[in-house]
Amino acid sequence: MLLSCSVLHGSGYLEYAQEYINEFFLKNGVKQVLFVPYAAVAKEQKEYTDKVRKELNKWGYQVKGLNEAEDPVEAINNAQCIFIGGGNTFVLLNSLQEKNLVEVIRKRVMEDGIPYMGSSAGTNVATVSINTTNDMPIVHTKSFDAIGLLPFNINPHYVDVDLKSKHMGETRETRIAEYHKLSGEQPPVLGLREGSFLHVRGDMATLGGLLPARLFVQGKETEEVSTGTDLSFLLKHAKSN
Repeated sequence: MLLSCSVLHGSGYLEYAQEYINEFFLKNGVKQVLFVPYAAVAKEQKEYTDKVRKELNKWGYQVKGLNEAEDPVEAINNAQCIFIGGGNTFVLLNSLQEKNLVEVIRKRVMEDGIPYMGSSAGTNVATVSINTTNDMPIVHTKSFDAIGLLPFNINPHYVDVDLKSKHMGETRETRIAEYHKLSGEQPPVLGLREGSFLHVRGDMATLGGLLPARLFVQGKETEEVSTGTDLSFLLKHAKSN
């Protein structure tokens, strides 16, 4: 399950998606969650894990922080469910790369079939690359290649053009269009508005949540996608090298 955000205006942490998360965990028999706080800078990871633990404990789930593990690889290999939280996508991917965890997580999810949940930056790194993140590159990653659980990209926190705004800078849609103008074939980008998520089950992918999404496919007109839409065809996309 890939969430656009963890907090929606007027609600608490993950509260807007609680029903869907509980259903997701229940169907997968999840009782314990391994939380990855690496999207926060190191000195804030303890507080981040404590916050998530406090909230999910209320829902009846046990939470272990990957920052608390002596051996992160072993912790992932023993995990019942992986949840990567939001923050800075570059900081997150850099940490995963430095600790050699990218392939470990991919194997656990794609081969072992354990459930994965991401929010914001955690959603970004589940895709092909972090090329379409909104975050500032405050650290230098080895590459932009992400975990690759999906063969396309997602743009969390997607914001529509405000026709009443006097801001003359580039819009989110413009930036994604620039990405698709690069030479060669670039993967589709799903723009997830706040309160929306993508639920992937095997070879099925469905848009869920409160708002529709925007789908950007190279060489095609941008499409508005309604909640409940079957997006399974995106899982068959293969990026050319």
